[in-house]
Amino acid sequence: MTFKISRRAVVGGIAGTMAMDLRAFAQSLPMPTSPVTLNFVDVAGNLALTQKAIEAYRDKNPKLVAKVNFTKAPAPELPGKIKAQQDAGRVDIDGVLTGIDALSAGLDQKLWIPIASEYAAKLPKLDDIYLDGAKKMQGLAANNGVCIVFCPAGPVMEYMPDKVKEVPKTAEEVLAWAKANPNRFMYARPANSGPGRIFMMGLPYVLGDKDPSDPINGWDKTWAYLKELGQYVEYYPAGTGPVLKELGEGSRDMIPSQMGWDINPRALGVVPKEAKVFFLKGFHWILDAHYLCIPKGVSNDKLAVLLDLLNYMLSKEAQATTYDDGYFYPGPAVKDVPLSMAPASSQAVIKEFGRPEYEAAIKDNPQELPLTPDKLVKAFARWDEQIGAQKKK
Repeated sequence: MTFKISRRAVVGGIAGTMAMDLRAFAQSLPMPTSPVTLNFVDVAGNLALTQKAIEAYRDKNPKLVAKVNFTKAPAPELPGKIKAQQDAGRVDIDGVLTGIDALSAGLDQKLWIPIASEYAAKLPKLDDIYLDGAKKMQGLAANNGVCIVFCPAGPVMEYMPDKVKEVPKTAEEVLAWAKANPNRFMYARPANSGPGRIFMMGLPYVLGDKDPSDPINGWDKTWAYLKELGQYVEYYPAGTGPVLKELGEGSRDMIPSQMGWDINPRALGVVPKEAKVFFLKGFHWILDAHYLCIPKGVSNDKLAVLLDLLNYMLSKEAQATTYDDGYFYPGPAVKDVPLSMAPASSQAVIKEFGRPEYEAAIKDNPQELPLTPDKLVKAFARWDEQIGAQKKK
């Protein structure tokens, strides 16, 4: 008896075998035979939270890591730089520490290795170790990054009590205050600012917009509000730092913030300790997270070490250091990492500069996912075109 085997079946069989071989290789990625140098770019201020853990891993593993280099860059500029390196076949950025901004742009351009799926066997079982909110935020990464820190961010409204005598309670009252006090309200460009981004995404809930998850067709009230508010904003800084500096120096009196951006700048003395916060009526928490993403084109030797590093970064020991000085409060993405596990210096800062109202606010208000990456990119573009473009400095 003879059998006829079609060319399609042969090709399909070969393709299936190759796919299985690639998956098998991915899961058995060997460690390098000599130590590697790792180059990280931080576009989220994440090093304040994770640099100690990364350096601790380096020190514990001299046979794997020779040196670690850290640089910082604006989130909007990095995806284009990585794409150019990939097109040239010379990727010299091994790991990107990012919020959802550059993560989203990189997903859009297919820059990242889908490490959470292709290398799942090399990582902890993320669903088992994550806090519920961090688990939700990991879903936004579409397997193209791994959540390493987490917080229910805001929007929190921060103000100087000696300048704001009657504290607004609603978004409409904030607008009225800004109109009566032109150029005293400020926030940064959302594409490069966590508080700016959280404020933008939080408004649809506060204002009762049609669909808070759809910035193109569901944010009519939000875009109208931001345009009107923009009449009383002098300019939009490129990042969060200048906003906090101006609040601290007294040239601004009210800003949108988030818990960490309230605690940490006061601990550092950038903003006076006496600054206070309030929450808008009807507000929902917008969750936030930082990720480690690995660009396509990174060598297998470095990839193997980066995956091992990720395991350490998600350990309770490393996660406890992410309380830092309150910058991304609380910080840990992993369950069962209480403040009591944090370094004594972190505990002292949060005891002095944290706020008792935060715990109740976290418990008593709804928590929402931020926009999905594709929609966030569209929201950034629309804000840049319709809001930011109206002010230049």
